[in-house]
Amino acid sequence: MSLPLLEYSYTSQNQRVVGYEVASEEQPMIYTTENTPSSTEMDELIWAAYRQIFSEHQILSTTRQKFLESQLRNCQITVRDFIRGLLLSDSFRRLNYETNSNYRFVQICVQRVLGRDVYNEREKIAWSIVVAQKGIQGFVDALLGSDEYLSNFGFDTVPYQRRRILPQRATGETPFNLDTPRYGEYHRGQLGFPQIVWQNVVRRFIPQEQQPKAGNPSLYLGMAREVAPREVTTPRVSTSNMNYLALVPRK
Repeated sequence: MSLPLLEYSYTSQNQRVVGYEVASEEQPMIYTTENTPSSTEMDELIWAAYRQIFSEHQILSTTRQKFLESQLRNCQITVRDFIRGLLLSDSFRRLNYETNSNYRFVQICVQRVLGRDVYNEREKIAWSIVVAQKGIQGFVDALLGSDEYLSNFGFDTVPYQRRRILPQRATGETPFNLDTPRYGEYHRGQLGFPQIVWQNVVRRFIPQEQQPKAGNPSLYLGMAREVAPREVTTPRVSTSNMNYLALVPRK
């Protein structure tokens, strides 16, 4: 018996608030197959899907799914099916699932699939339970079959970050698909990690009950080490220069 998705509160993120926006280059480009795109437009749509799901940091020749691309070009599958194939590919699993915890993996998928950030920690916990119970495939099917995804992107539109003009974070607002996941063990080894560099003097914390009290000999170790004993040089006497006859008593 599968557990239902836990309830979580909806915070007032910008994609949930109706606002007045002026068209500009900050607005996301919408790629869809509703109007039968040309071959060039289809190439741009496929590239946008890779950029949204894999991010520009992970787009490699090994991440391409040429069989899915061929099916999409020939209208055998929808854009939603193409997104599902990318999420269930071995490359996506290796680069995102195996290198992160379930909470971080849920955050990545919600950002890239639903086009928004997670509401709170409770939503992370709710979706992580789905990952643990149903696996990646069940989690992906739940995201793509949710009312939020279908009402915003449907079957023919590539997901995008909704209402990108958001309040600035401490590090500045960036697209969700550019968030860099963790490096794998192989890449960390290639970069020489882990690297331990001491920038300052290492200080050790000593609890108050373990600190020496007045009169403790350990307080005077430094003073004792600073006292340098004087070296006493004893002249060497060679036996060849000794007058043994002078030492013999005379009668």
